[in-house]
Amino acid sequence: MRMLLTLALSLCSAVAGWAQRADASFDPTKDVGVRYEKGAVVVGVPPGAHLKASFMAVAKKGGPGTLKVGPLPPTPDQDELGDGIWHGQVKIPLQGLGLSGTVTLAVTYQPCTEGEGGVCYPPTTRTLAVKASEIPAAILAKGAPVLPIEKTEPGMKAEVAPVVAAPSAPSTPAPAPERSGLLLSLLLVFLAGMGASLTPCVFPMIPITMAIIGAKGGGKAKGFALSGTLVLGMAVTYTTLGVLAARSGAAFGAFAQKPGFLIPVSLLFAAFAVSLLGAFEIALPSGLAAKLQGDGTRKGFGGAFLMGLALGPLSAPCVGPVIGAVLVAIAQQGDVWLGGLQLFVFALGMGVLFLVVGTFSAALPRSGDWLTRFKQGMGLVVLGFAAWNVRLVVPEWTNFALWSAVLLTGAAVFGAFESAAGLVAQLRRGAAVLLLVLAVLLGIRATEAALSITLLGTSNSRIVEGDSANKGWLEQDLEAALAKAKAEHKVVLVDIYADWCAQCKELDEKTWPDPSVKAWIATNAVAIRIDTDAKRKDLATKLQIRSYPTVLLLDAEGRELRRILGFQKPGTMQAWLEGK
Repeated sequence: MRMLLTLALSLCSAVAGWAQRADASFDPTKDVGVRYEKGAVVVGVPPGAHLKASFMAVAKKGGPGTLKVGPLPPTPDQDELGDGIWHGQVKIPLQGLGLSGTVTLAVTYQPCTEGEGGVCYPPTTRTLAVKASEIPAAILAKGAPVLPIEKTEPGMKAEVAPVVAAPSAPSTPAPAPERSGLLLSLLLVFLAGMGASLTPCVFPMIPITMAIIGAKGGGKAKGFALSGTLVLGMAVTYTTLGVLAARSGAAFGAFAQKPGFLIPVSLLFAAFAVSLLGAFEIALPSGLAAKLQGDGTRKGFGGAFLMGLALGPLSAPCVGPVIGAVLVAIAQQGDVWLGGLQLFVFALGMGVLFLVVGTFSAALPRSGDWLTRFKQGMGLVVLGFAAWNVRLVVPEWTNFALWSAVLLTGAAVFGAFESAAGLVAQLRRGAAVLLLVLAVLLGIRATEAALSITLLGTSNSRIVEGDSANKGWLEQDLEAALAKAKAEHKVVLVDIYADWCAQCKELDEKTWPDPSVKAWIATNAVAIRIDTDAKRKDLATKLQIRSYPTVLLLDAEGRELRRILGFQKPGTMQAWLEGK
C-alpha cells in the first residue's frame, strides 16, 4: 500500500512538473504542422494548443502569376482578448492564376498553449514549396471556396510537411459548403440599407431624384423600370466597395485588429456620430454636389443609372459610418463573393423607398422632428460602435469612461433634460433617465479603476484591483528597475508581455491582483512590465525571451535567478516567488 501511495505521489509530481515545463516541450516550429494538401495549406497544432486568426497569413514569395488566398475559415472559439482561434487543424484554400514551376509560399501563424503554464509565441513564418500544377486555377466569378476546420484526434501530433511537396495529380477545387447564417447576415444588411434611406442625407432626395429622372407621372411600369435602373446604379457603386474591401483579404483582417487601425477608425466614426447628433454638418462641396446631381433633368435609363452611381458619394455623410462598419467586417472575412453580395443587398435595401416612390408616385412624409430623432439615434449607434471598436486596445478605466459618455449622450438624445408631455414622451424620458443613471455609475467605475480607489463599497474591489494590478510597477525601463533594486536591496520581478498575448491578460486579471502575491512583491521586489515584442525589442535577445508571458526574477546586477513561463495561478506563482 505504501508503495502504491509513493507511486501515486510520484506520478502527481511528474504531471505537475510536465505542466511547469509545458513551454519547453512545445516547439513553435517542430510541433506545428505546415503542409499543402488538396488545394489548401494545412496548419495544425496538437491538443492543448491553438492558432490565433489575427496573424494567420499565406503569401507567395516572388515568381510569375497571382496567388489568391482564403478566405480564412470561421473561428469557432475566442481567447481572453476576444481574438478568434482555431484548435486542431485549419485549412487555408489557395487558387492561382498564371503560376508556373515551383511556387514558394510564406506561411505565417501564431501558436499558443493553454491552461496553467500556457504561453503565446511570436508569429512564426515558414516556407513551403508547392508545384504550380497542384494549385487549383482561380475561379474569378465566385472566388475561393471556404473549407471547414478539421480537428486532430486526441493524442495525435501535428505532422510537419517537407519543404517540397510530394508530386500528386492536380486537384480540383472543393465545392463551397453552405454558409451558416448567410440569410440572417443579408437580412441585417438589407435592413441597414433601409435605415440608411431614412437618413437626412438620403430621405429628402428621394422625391427630387425621382422627378429628375422622370419616374414620377410616367406610369407605374415606366416608373418601376427607371427607379429600378437607378437602384442598379447604386448597387454597382456599393458592390464595388464590397469587392475592394474583400480583396484585401486576411492581410487587412489582421491589420484591422491592431491599435494603429482601430483607434483612427474609431475617431473617424466618433466624428461621424457627433455630426449626426447635430454638432456640425459634413457635406460635399456645393460645386461637386451640383455636378453629381446635375442642373437639369436626367431623362432615360442612362440618366437614371448615372444618378444611381452618383447617389453613393452624395449620401456618404450619413451612410458612411454604416458602410464603414460593414466594410471592416467584409475585409476581415476576406470573401470577395460574399463581400460584393452584402453591399449589393445593402443597396437594394436603400433603394426600397426609391422603388416605391418611382412606381406609385408616393408622397413621402415631410421631414420633421421624427427625422431629426432618427438621425440622432443613428449617431448614438455609430458612437457606440466607436467605443466598442477599441475595447481591447485601451485600459479598463477608459472603456468605462467611453461607455459612460455613450450612455450620457443617449440620455440626452432620448430627452432626459427635456420636458415631457404625453405618455409616449414620458416613457421616452424614463428610458433617458435610466441611461443617465447607468452613465453616472460607469463614470464612477472609471474613476475607481483609474485612481485605484473605492467609491461604491467593497463590491467593486475585484474590478478595481484587476485593472490596477500593475499600478506602481515600472514600465519598460529595466535599467531604472535595476538601479532601484540595488538601492533598496531587493530583487527585480520582470513581467514580459505582448499586446496580443491572451495569457498575459489572464496574468494581469487573476494572478497579480492576489493579495499574497502583491504583498510578496511589495516586500521583496521592484516590479516592472516590459513589452519585448513591440517596445523593448532590444531586450528580447538579452533576456532570451521566446514566448509570452515570461516572468523573471533578477538580482540587482541583472543576473537571472529563475524564470517561469506562461499563465500561473496565484498559488503557483506565490510558491515560485518564494523559491519553493
